[in-house]
Amino acid sequence: MKVVIIEDENFAAQALAAMVMELKPRTKILEILPSIEETVAWFKTNTPPELIFCDIHLSDGNSFEIFNQVEVSCPVIFTTAYDQYAIEAFKVNSIDYLLKPIKKEKLTGAIAKFESLNHQGLHEQLNNFQQLLQDVQSKSKPKTKSRFMVKSGQSIQVIPTEEVAYFIAEDGIVLLVNCEGKRFAVNNSLDQLEEQLDTHSFFRANRQLIINIMAVEKAESYFKGRLLLRTKPETPGDQVISSSKAAAFRQWLEM
Repeated sequence: MKVVIIEDENFAAQALAAMVMELKPRTKILEILPSIEETVAWFKTNTPPELIFCDIHLSDGNSFEIFNQVEVSCPVIFTTAYDQYAIEAFKVNSIDYLLKPIKKEKLTGAIAKFESLNHQGLHEQLNNFQQLLQDVQSKSKPKTKSRFMVKSGQSIQVIPTEEVAYFIAEDGIVLLVNCEGKRFAVNNSLDQLEEQLDTHSFFRANRQLIINIMAVEKAESYFKGRLLLRTKPETPGDQVISSSKAAAFRQWLEM
């Protein structure tokens, strides 16, 4: 069995690889891929594996972006901590799903399910995969947030979403930065915010930043097809958009 693991946490990836090898010693782990960008590049230049283990949230975005950019020609077992609605979709349309932390007995069952599929079963799984992407992506977005409540000294301040320039992660804290450059801590993760914000106005630029289109000053060409983002108010440090996201970013600017 030839396997590719898509996982941005090295410890989790190595642990999964070790469990797979323990259960199926003749397995060949072709590659462990930590990001959308690297995964897309790998699939464009390599023969597909027989099975993919794929985490949902990667360092540079949602892993479903991978399957929007490259054709899936093998079954997928998701490793996820997603909400129940998504799990129901996985049950119907994917080989299996594994909730983190992954337990050996669950992994055993998932591999057994994969091995039990005949040619027709594999064909049906691949046909269902695009439906899975559509189901999860359409159901994963709750109503967009119209305002945020933040603490300002001893009081609570309400900031309308349209007054947010960007959200940035710094030292384990997510900060809301308004159009005046004032910074406020919020309790949401960037992954949660990405699902709650209007995609016409906000874009997940990278692992650290979600930007409002009104705060984009310009995007400059950077190394290896990437973009260097300039914002107003300015962000701390350089903010780079990966080559795999550059096209989507340009399309977003034109929406």
